[in-house]
Amino acid sequence: MRTPQSSHHDVVVVGARCAGAVTAMLLARAGHDVVVVDRAPFPSNVVSTHGISRGGVVQLSRWGLLDAALGDGAPPVREVTFGSVGTLTTRRVKHQAGVDLLVAPRRDRLDALLVAAAEAAGARVFTGVTARGVTRDRAGRVTGLRVRDTDRRPVQLGARYVVAADGLRSRLVRELGARTLEWYAGDTAMLYMYVDGVRWSGHELHVGPDAFAGVFPTHHGEACVWLSRPEAVMRTLRAPARRRAEALTSELAEVAPELADRVRSGRVTERVRGAARLPSYVRQAVGPGWALVGDAGYHRDPITGHGITDAFRDAELLAVALDRSLRDPSEQWHAMAEFAYHRDAALREVFDLTRALASFPAPHDFVGLQRQLSDALEHEADFLASLPELTPAAAPAA
Repeated sequence: MRTPQSSHHDVVVVGARCAGAVTAMLLARAGHDVVVVDRAPFPSNVVSTHGISRGGVVQLSRWGLLDAALGDGAPPVREVTFGSVGTLTTRRVKHQAGVDLLVAPRRDRLDALLVAAAEAAGARVFTGVTARGVTRDRAGRVTGLRVRDTDRRPVQLGARYVVAADGLRSRLVRELGARTLEWYAGDTAMLYMYVDGVRWSGHELHVGPDAFAGVFPTHHGEACVWLSRPEAVMRTLRAPARRRAEALTSELAEVAPELADRVRSGRVTERVRGAARLPSYVRQAVGPGWALVGDAGYHRDPITGHGITDAFRDAELLAVALDRSLRDPSEQWHAMAEFAYHRDAALREVFDLTRALASFPAPHDFVGLQRQLSDALEHEADFLASLPELTPAAAPAA
């Protein structure tokens, strides 16, 4: 759908990727009138190493989307190798919280799957549409969204709630007046490339001095091979574009020589991607008539590879709160306050572990922190497996 019309809805969501599409899908499944707008075309890629931790896989399974992700070509991952040179250990992914695998679909495929699921549930998704600002009533409550459609015409979409799911560089955060509750500057770089022609047996995590590297097998026999280091020592950032794959492979050799040899035996299929000095922050989650979800609400260094699961988890928590608010307006303050509380509690442990890991402590300490992270993710998966399903309200008795 390409051209929205001025209208009024229960919820308007800005951003149709992981957080926005899932919020819309769950609310539409619960019977609410939801519109999603995104300026990007779909399918399309974004910068992402796209590994999904167990909690995110649990949610895909609960929502009936895991088989679709696997059927689309994302391979099931059943082994994880972790450690440093000479101490690598391979473990089977155990059955827990209803799943016994991990997965790392390419973002163009995953995001398209989620958008399709939102549309199948009844949400209307408009791409190529740019959010221009919000509308408010006299009391200051957000009452809708101003957008520019594909023909650059102004359109107003009224809503009981506007959800900003427009990412790290959200255009709506400032206009909504969302406060930053916590912030620290990042000084790490994360770079990745895609490699085929190699047999990838599972996820790999390699620790070295001032370095963390890994492998996420994905579509078409390829793997996302990545390296995270302090920005100041990441030499690949300063290499000419035509030589970045070679430079990244050389840096990998310092952390995981055997992995670098496998990369050299294969073929790099795309240019090196990534980012440096990404900030970590927590923003105010809700306000009168609005909410933030996904990277718009908070972001952490990608070294822990938890962004997709963050988006899924918080989209579900927000959908539960919005469902309660829409069904009973007298409950809206309590429902939205509970979302903010539960979001902040859910992010805390991994947020703090991420900050500690992104400081690149000595390898032995890094391994200890990574084990704490693994335990935290297992507890998170159990929590997500226990969440009740949102269902449409029962029809009134005749």
